[in-house]
Amino acid sequence: MMESEKLTGKIKNLNFQPHVLGEQVSRILTEAILEGVLKGGDQLVEAELQKQFGISRSPLREAFRNLEKKGLVVIIPRRGTFVKRITRKDIEENFPVRAVLEGLAAREAYQKMTENALEEMSHVLQEMAKAVKENDTKAYWRNHLEFHDIFIKASSNDILIDALKTLRMHSLWYRFSYQYYKEDLFRSLDVHQKILNHFRNKDVDQQVIGKLVQEHIQVACRSFLAYLDEQDIGSRPATSSPRHARGLSLSKAAASNAEGGIRKL
Repeated sequence: MMESEKLTGKIKNLNFQPHVLGEQVSRILTEAILEGVLKGGDQLVEAELQKQFGISRSPLREAFRNLEKKGLVVIIPRRGTFVKRITRKDIEENFPVRAVLEGLAAREAYQKMTENALEEMSHVLQEMAKAVKENDTKAYWRNHLEFHDIFIKASSNDILIDALKTLRMHSLWYRFSYQYYKEDLFRSLDVHQKILNHFRNKDVDQQVIGKLVQEHIQVACRSFLAYLDEQDIGSRPATSSPRHARGLSLSKAAASNAEGGIRKL
């Protein structure tokens, strides 16, 4: 099977409008990578994507550069663009930095949380509990992402918010890519209930809630690395042995996000 036919099999169910801009293509491909439709080592065949999206080379290359900037793809001169492989080094560099920054965001948000934000956080926590009960890991982590979004935005620190955006997107990608990795969701849910209670009751020093958030992420990091050690994976270079895309369709969740415009990441 030709490279272009293999890629078509992966992206044929992406619901998009023809002649979209490079930024829109970038969002669609980002979603496909986060959902695991496009996996580490898959090649993004330029000619086929031009045909599929109905765009010229210029906006597509703009999309590739955007994906490269996000750290989702690797562009190899004279070989092509490939979805980046996740390595142990990625985990070791991402989680500790994110832990410090999210701890800082929690401290800065502590006295700024509004009643509306607290209600929203409570609702999201209920969705997390529902996902745990139904053993829906992806739903849990998407709501987990939203839970943290609320207090990060409440920090009102634009530099901090921007710095965390890519780090947190990568964290979701890592978890979804290793589909058999299972964190202790009951423990995680309990920690988030404590975080919400402290934000609501203002019953501890703001340093305490910052430390609680930071330690929660550090525990997740240790669990993730332990899983990689057990599986003996995550040590390959990001650009090793690129492979051609295999024929898969986008999941219903990702297709829904693509339809009518990909959700803002």
